[in-house]
Parts: sequence; structure tokens; C-alpha cells
Amino acid sequence: MKLKLAICLAFLLQSFISVSQNAKELYYDFEVGVIEHLEEYIPEDIMITNEAGELVNLKKQIDKPTALIFVYYRCPGICSPLMDGLAEVIEKSDLELSEDYQVITISFDPTETIDLAIKKKNNYKSLVKEKNTEEGWKFFTADSLNIAKATQSMGFRYKKTGNDYTHAATVIVLSPEGKITRYLNGTYFLPFEFKLAMLEASKGQAGPTINKILQYCYSYDPVGQAYVLNITKITGTIILAMGIIIFLLLVIRKPRKKRS
Repeated sequence: MKLKLAICLAFLLQSFISVSQNAKELYYDFEVGVIEHLEEYIPEDIMITNEAGELVNLKKQIDKPTALIFVYYRCPGICSPLMDGLAEVIEKSDLELSEDYQVITISFDPTETIDLAIKKKNNYKSLVKEKNTEEGWKFFTADSLNIAKATQSMGFRYKKTGNDYTHAATVIVLSPEGKITRYLNGTYFLPFEFKLAMLEASKGQAGPTINKILQYCYSYDPVGQAYVLNITKITGTIILAMGIIIFLLLVIRKPRKKRS
């Protein structure tokens, strides 16, 4: 009896390990989305083009808590809602843009020019009038090599589809030393959450995140450009958990003695 129980337990553990490994493989194997690189530092050698057309070092641009986003300026989809959401939280926040923190926007389309970046910036300067967007919200472009370095080091994955790109929406929060401290996913941000992320970044602290849980429970839909609930994965996990619980109850439960 004990041998059978041990075999069953070993089988369940093996199944659980297999599910975990498969989930991990799926997590790292997807083409579009975000893989967190919390507490890692961005590379020292990433070069980008600033609004004056000068080639500058990305890490040297970061001297305060920074909210960094990857977009492409002619994007017909999720990029505008992402920047709109960021503009909204900037306006609502009691932190001072350019003093307490800054925002960096980098195009991951190597064909885009700095003129297009400046045009996009002017749109948001008129949208966020009460904040110092001129100094505090900087727009950049880069070549394909430096874009690859930047996106890979921060876990931002995207895919070219025709003349456009399929990608997720996220704000990557960096400390003044260039350490990744938080990911804020989506296109809407709570002022309290945003402020907390900036304060944590100022101390170099990687804040708590539920991104990995969401990544497991949700899958990115390239067509709808949104995260959708993965029912199959969640159901499989629940069934496996229930099986383990029932098995443990059967093992722990003592058989009743028959009355003589």
C-alpha cells in the first residue's frame, strides 16, 4: 500500500514539474509581450538619437527615476493609447516631471526619423500643458542594432507584421543608475501606483509585481492587441491542484476501525 502511494505521489509530482516546465517554456518562447528583467541594469553601450539629431548614450540620459516606453511613432494601434495613458497619469500625479522623474520614449522602428519623433512630442506637449514636458518627456530614435540591444535587455518582444508591428503596451521603470525596478503593463495607470513606482525607483528598489501571474493567466492576442484570459491553462492548473489536494487528503486520512 505504501509503495502504491509513493508511486502515485511521484507521478503527481512529475506531472506538476512538467506543467511548470511547460509554462516556463511558453513564458520564454512567445514572440510578442514582455519578459521581466527586474533588478537588472541596462547595457552601457546603447546609443540613441535625441531630438537635436545627436547620437547619445542611453544610460547617460538616465539620472533620475525614469519611465521608459517602446513605441513606433506611426503606430495605428496601441502606441497612442499607451502614450495617452502616460500623459494622463503625468497630469494627475503630484510629482514634478523633469525634477522628480522623467519619461523616455524610444521608437523601435529603425526607419523612423527624429523629425517624426519631434512631431509626436509636440502633440503631447499641447496635451499636457501644466507639466514640463519639454525637459521631462524625451523622444528618441535608434538604428536596428541599438534597438535590438535595448529591447532585448529590457524584455520587450515585438513582431513585424507587414509594414507595422505587433507588440504589447508597458512602461519600464528605471532607477537613476539604470536598474529595472518595475513594469507597469497596459494603457491605464493609477496615479498612486505610478507614484509608488517612481519613489521605489529613486531608492533602487524593485517593487512587487503581479506581471508573472498575469503572464501565466493571460495570453497576448496579436489580432486584438490585448491580453486575454487563457481558460485552458487556468483550468488545467486548477484540476492539477485539486488532484494533489484530494490525493493528500486520502493519504493523511486515517481509515476508521470497524466495530467488533
